[in-house]
Amino acid sequence: MKQQVSLEIMEFVERQILPRYNAFGESHGLRHVTRVIKNSLRLADVTGADIDMVYVIAAYHDLGMEGPRAIHHLTSGKILMADARLKKWFNADQLKVMKEAVEDHRASSSRQPRSIYGKIVAEADRDIDVHEIFLRAIQYGKENDPDKTVEEHWERFAQHMDEKYSNNGYIKLWIPNSPNEKALKELRNIIEDKKLLRKAFDDIWRKCQKSIRRKKSQVE
Repeated sequence: MKQQVSLEIMEFVERQILPRYNAFGESHGLRHVTRVIKNSLRLADVTGADIDMVYVIAAYHDLGMEGPRAIHHLTSGKILMADARLKKWFNADQLKVMKEAVEDHRASSSRQPRSIYGKIVAEADRDIDVHEIFLRAIQYGKENDPDKTVEEHWERFAQHMDEKYSNNGYIKLWIPNSPNEKALKELRNIIEDKKLLRKAFDDIWRKCQKSIRRKKSQVE
């Protein structure tokens, strides 16, 4: 039988937690956390993990972006643990597992997550959809280095793809036969073909530029 997230918890998260993501830019904003929640709930069904714990972990996983990105996973864990409102639904042992899961989600971590909950949010955060991966990488570059040229953005983008997602990249998948496995193979094939990768970059870059111009014209 498929589990359902508690409506009370869902209402709390949607009103009190998710709006905070509007401050993080497009690459780590509301759209991203919504996708991570969706991916996490799908994996909860497969693994039999507690759906409420999975949902809250996903919702809190990037709240640490309010501070330095390099330690955002640790900050996110502290934010979850310090939120006394969660004690209404979870006991101390559950909250400890949830905090550790949030801490363990970061892709650059070489350490295996300490629980199935950490594996679920880490896997969900990978969100290996080729277009989504490329889009978020470009958005992140534009948000953090708006003055760079297109060529400089391309070089950063290509380097990031090679370091993170190539056959020698640091990304690891923790749940066997997850949807990410097939998608990662497709992504690696594109990364190996630099002409194909450049075409994908150029296509998404143009769409991003059109979106920016459209938003500016609406403001004006």
